[in-house]
Amino acid sequence: MDAKVQQLLKRLQEVEDLLGQPDIFSDQKAYRQLTQEHSQLSQLKEVWDKLARAEKQLQENKELVSQEQDPEMVQLMREEIAQLEKVQEESRKQIETLLVPPDPRDSRNIIMELRAGTGGDEAALFVADCVRMYRNYADIKGWRYEILSTSASEVGGYKEYIMSFAGQNVFRLMQYEAGTHRVQRVPETETQGRVHTSAITIAVLLEPTEDDEIKIEEKDLRIETYRASGAGGQHVNTTDSAVRIVHLPTGTVVTCQDERSQHKNRDKAMRLLSARIAEEQRRKAQQEMSSIRSSQVGSGDRSERIRTYNFPQNRITDHRIDLTLYKLDRVMEGDLDDITIPLVNHFYQEKLQS
Repeated sequence: MDAKVQQLLKRLQEVEDLLGQPDIFSDQKAYRQLTQEHSQLSQLKEVWDKLARAEKQLQENKELVSQEQDPEMVQLMREEIAQLEKVQEESRKQIETLLVPPDPRDSRNIIMELRAGTGGDEAALFVADCVRMYRNYADIKGWRYEILSTSASEVGGYKEYIMSFAGQNVFRLMQYEAGTHRVQRVPETETQGRVHTSAITIAVLLEPTEDDEIKIEEKDLRIETYRASGAGGQHVNTTDSAVRIVHLPTGTVVTCQDERSQHKNRDKAMRLLSARIAEEQRRKAQQEMSSIRSSQVGSGDRSERIRTYNFPQNRITDHRIDLTLYKLDRVMEGDLDDITIPLVNHFYQEKLQS
């Protein structure tokens, strides 16, 4: 690990020299990539320096404690040694994460689609719980999010919830959330206290940028407007503000009814349509890419799970990396780093081996 870090710190100096060149702004794409790389390498240097300081202090304290006679001083030193060992361990974990090199797509905006699968009302309620979990995670990370489309269920959850996220490393950390998420818990309506199993599906799509050539011809679209409706009469509009767009060549259908303005609903529906068509183009161009939408989503059947949320045992398990944590309550509040970071490391190592 040490040799790899030294090599990257040398690269940091090279990147700083390149960013100092007078003509750097002439190529905006190259400039964006360099600033992203600089941010990643600067973070690595910061953690590496912190680790070096902790290890130096640790060595000094261990030498002093062996010579100290006063029991109270020995106790204080041992407490400090325990604290420094914790810093050492955490810093090494952070470095492992930072050694996964940046991908140009790391901080690309994403669109996340959550849908209720098997389990009826419980699945719809769990969609709402996961929406809250991801929004809390976004708040912790300082990301922005926006609702694109929702379809509420009668019980207060959602049959479908589509939102976008933007911010530093958003795709890097969220791409592996795609798949079937299984939940095991006792529903509020269950009188016998039996555990009910249901599932939701999640797809993660990259939002196209100006560098992506997504050509959507107006003649290829069938745009319909209709009156929006909400579960239980929520914000029902009296005008035809809801929008449904059908992309005729691919048969892709998107709808949006959350905004009161037809114009805003159309804009959001077009963003979603562009993302889905871009994903389909990427899928055709790179069959091996892990973000193929159909394989991400699956059928919503309980057996095709990537992760299980077991509420009675406060346990969450990611089946792809055999990771089990007994802190589901904290995960549902948005404390997701202990899952997302090991997934990034695992799939990077898998990519290296293949």
